[in-house]
Amino acid sequence: MRAHVGDQLVIDSTKTGAARRDGEIVGLHHEDGTPPYDVRWSDTDEVTLVFPGPDAHIHHLESAEPRTTSAPQPDAGEARGASAVAPPTGAAGPGDIGRRVGVERRRQGLSREETAGRARMSPDYLAYLEERPADPTFATLIRLADALGTSVAALRGGGMDLPPGQGHALLHPRLRDLSPEECRTLLSTHGVGRIAVPASDGRPAVVPVNYEIVDDAIAFRTAPGSLTAAAAGREVAFEVDHVDEDMSQGWSVLAVGPANVVTEPEAVRRLTHHAHTRPWAGGEREMWVSIRPATLTGRRITPADQ
Repeated sequence: MRAHVGDQLVIDSTKTGAARRDGEIVGLHHEDGTPPYDVRWSDTDEVTLVFPGPDAHIHHLESAEPRTTSAPQPDAGEARGASAVAPPTGAAGPGDIGRRVGVERRRQGLSREETAGRARMSPDYLAYLEERPADPTFATLIRLADALGTSVAALRGGGMDLPPGQGHALLHPRLRDLSPEECRTLLSTHGVGRIAVPASDGRPAVVPVNYEIVDDAIAFRTAPGSLTAAAAGREVAFEVDHVDEDMSQGWSVLAVGPANVVTEPEAVRRLTHHAHTRPWAGGEREMWVSIRPATLTGRRITPADQ
């Protein structure tokens, strides 16, 4: 008997009156796919270590035809601290939840093994969740959200089309100014920020851009003639923030300073080589604009006792 994560284990008991039982294989203990397996049972949602017996067979992902075991073995095992997943949909690539889990895990610099250990699940199952379409149970999402320091709603993508901050305000909030060093720390990686620029009619406009921090300067890519390209040669404002909807707290950082087009070939090459992401807006955006902050200010909202 050989299986892969995501295959279905079916027990057709030969005992009189015994019910048929099936479950999802969510963890392997041998690279060649031989038993035992971590199985999530469909009737209880529990995961146990299973040594399949002669009344067991496997439904493989790539085939609806079962394969039957050839050697009798014990048919039960001890409970395991793994997790669960519903049968795959058959589509290629990861599902939305798996993508969000992978993005958040990498953002925090966690390995799959570290994340799986925190969430009390098999690393094989976590790899399966991140790489294949899956529909984890609510209990699984709670453990993953706790392991990643986020919320179940965030992993599900809930509220993506709603502006943040619609939750209740803290009973006793504390609003404090951030030091320049704290601002640099919050700004210092990369992500999405907002730049305030004058539009062609002279009115102010605020546009989100993917940005990088290089040598204490804020750099982003755009296209000549675009709205954000109008920032070049002007003093501009650039803002980054983060809102924790569930905890009703967050922070914002505002940088103000001159923006200029990066023209030196070596500087352009270095920016392009070290860029973490392509601009989400797509298209040809090879013009780099750099902002040197003259002032850097920020604020954070937390509970009063923090």
